Amino acid sequence: MLPEALQSVIDTLGRLPGVGARTAERYAYFLLKSDPHISQQISASLSDFHSSIKTCPVTFALINSDQEHSPLYSDPSRDKSTILVVEEPLDVLAIERTHGYKGTYHVLGGVISPIDGIGPDQLKIRELIKRITDDKAKEVIIATNASVEGESTAIFLQRQLKDADLDVKVTRLARGIPIGVDLEYADQITLTHALEGRQVI
Repeated sequence: MLPEALQSVIDTLGRLPGVGARTAERYAYFLLKSDPHISQQISASLSDFHSSIKTCPVTFALINSDQEHSPLYSDPSRDKSTILVVEEPLDVLAIERTHGYKGTYHVLGGVISPIDGIGPDQLKIRELIKRITDDKAKEVIIATNASVEGESTAIFLQRQLKDADLDVKVTRLARGIPIGVDLEYADQITLTHALEGRQVI
């Protein structure tokens, strides 16, 4: 019922996470109605997308293909004695937006999830342990998500670092109730962490 080229774009956009059939149709039709330069720009940006990006061999954050290391690691103003561990590369961006952290990062590349076939060996845990020694790190901040998988990964990571007998302090990002959220709407995990992390006032 639709021209083949349009249907092809709809099918391709529909493969993106969170994009259903109707959304893919709207996106494709928007591109069709818009200035052709928009489609050309998108096409050009995707043509060398994979070849222009690689992962830092130390932090495993995303970097330009012509860079040797992540600027957030090679910058002499960054404190290499503090390593903040995140699940995915985009988590680094979330922390950087706070402008409150001056240490370095380590991207695990996911979380332990047996149902998805992801075990500890698929994550960059061995590399983290080596890095702690190489950089003489004093603190490792575990910043995995507050999901079941994130919590399990954090616990596993904490045990691995303890078993490695490293002279490093292991901390976890504080968890609590967000500002503006009523107690009755907070989930059980959030409430549990809020109670555990209570402070004297």
